Amino acid sequence: MNNLTNESQDTQPLDSFPSLTPKQVVQELDRFVISQHEAKRAVAIALRNRWRRLRAPEGLKEEITPKNILMIGPTGVGKTEISRRLAKLAQSPFVKVEASKFTEVGYVGRDVESIVRDLVETAVTIVREEARKRVIQQAKQVAEERILDILLPNSASLHSASHPTGGTASDEGEEGRRSTREKLRELLLAKNLDERVIEIETTKQVSTHLEIVGPHGMGEVEGHLKEMFSNMIPKAKEKKKLPIKEAREILIAEAQESLVDPEQISRLAVKRAEESGIVFIDEIDKICGGGNAQKGPDVSREGVQRDLLPLVEGCTVSTKHGAVRTDHVLFIASGAFHHSKPSDLMPEFQGRFPIRVELKSLNAEHFVRILTEPHNALTKQYRALMATENVQLEFTEDGVAELARLTAEVNSRTEDIGARRLHTLLEKVLEEISFAADEQAGQAITIDARYVQERLGEIVKDEDLSRFIL
Repeated sequence: MNNLTNESQDTQPLDSFPSLTPKQVVQELDRFVISQHEAKRAVAIALRNRWRRLRAPEGLKEEITPKNILMIGPTGVGKTEISRRLAKLAQSPFVKVEASKFTEVGYVGRDVESIVRDLVETAVTIVREEARKRVIQQAKQVAEERILDILLPNSASLHSASHPTGGTASDEGEEGRRSTREKLRELLLAKNLDERVIEIETTKQVSTHLEIVGPHGMGEVEGHLKEMFSNMIPKAKEKKKLPIKEAREILIAEAQESLVDPEQISRLAVKRAEESGIVFIDEIDKICGGGNAQKGPDVSREGVQRDLLPLVEGCTVSTKHGAVRTDHVLFIASGAFHHSKPSDLMPEFQGRFPIRVELKSLNAEHFVRILTEPHNALTKQYRALMATENVQLEFTEDGVAELARLTAEVNSRTEDIGARRLHTLLEKVLEEISFAADEQAGQAITIDARYVQERLGEIVKDEDLSRFIL
């Protein structure tokens, strides 16, 4: 039953991500990332240019390539978060990789083409989920009929057939079973049978854990070999006794899988990866040839740049889902560049990242906003966590300000890890409350400046302790 009911799936527009204007993109990013307006503008324009390219004249469309972005700034200031949120806004396949994990061809390590393979796998997940949602109603109907077949055996051919009514015993029996099936259907839809236990037969999930080692660039062959060996293992069936409520979910999931076409999913996933994929390459400064070239493993940093260059310039990579062109994939690179500078990158590599934005270090004022303003602010998260224990947690303005001040102070005295330091400090402040929350149900606890000082003051003053604990 490999048919997609939505015929338009294979012809859906490639610009299926929202047509947000740059201002709207920046507004959405502001909900999660504080400051860094220049970087937000850059990625917002890059996203909008994709939407514009897909509406350009056919002859010119292929010639318009994305303007890749190089983000320069210390750790913990929002580089990764901006890229990740951008991908969510665009409903785009997104992968984050660390440049330092890759090695030049000929050395042991990950090859750069695995970036594209990972991107396609992410696209497959997105497209498959979209397809499953489109067939959910049909899958529910299939699951419903299977449950009715189990509840009333030998009635499967009756629920859709229209038999002439006569006076024979056979006709009367069929009419009776048909009537019983419809009554069961009504009870099933009303969820009156949810607790009844039935036995269902499902496909047993078998994990092969197959790992194939081959030469560089064997991505497509490796994928096909894994698929071939997996298909050689027969699909085992297993019987389970479950309440109808649980069995329904399993049967719906199985029906969804049978209603989507894997080949169509692969085809659309390749298109999605090619047209709207975003690759975030972190720690790009670690593969610079200058500055700290004498440190680290004995692997040519320029060699990794040379291997990455074809991907960024635009090439074709073989994957198990088909050939993928990277000409229109958006690459966003980032690095702190503490011991090197962007000009230490190969000239050809530099030229492929024409848009450069510098993200600024965060100060106490930024930390106050990070703690309170974003949709997923840390104070909101901890309030929600404690509320599950019926503990009302409140942060006063001076408490938040003191936490922000201490965070900035520790960052200035030790390694500056930006907003990530807030997680460590806040966890330390709330350690006792989190440990004994189950004993404090119904209480209201206020986190003010005095409370923060009591928990962190001595540690922050002791530089040795702050270095190792915070």
